[in-house]
Amino acid sequence: MKNRLRELRQQHGMTQEELAKRVGVSRQSIVAIETGKYDPSLKLAFKLAREFHCSIEDVFIFSEEEE
Repeated sequence: MKNRLRELRQQHGMTQEELAKRVGVSRQSIVAIETGKYDPSLKLAFKLAREFHCSIEDVFIFSEEEE
């Protein structure tokens, strides 16, 4: 699943480590999500969206073709 996590994180002047601490995961998890190697749980997706004051759909781009 594609996402805008890196873009949003940089817009907010946040490092991967800072974001990871705020949502309770490792920095490596943030790296994996940003590079598209890992799709977060629904709970983590909500936490990430909440951190940037937006909806999950603003962070993650769902494509029917990827299913």
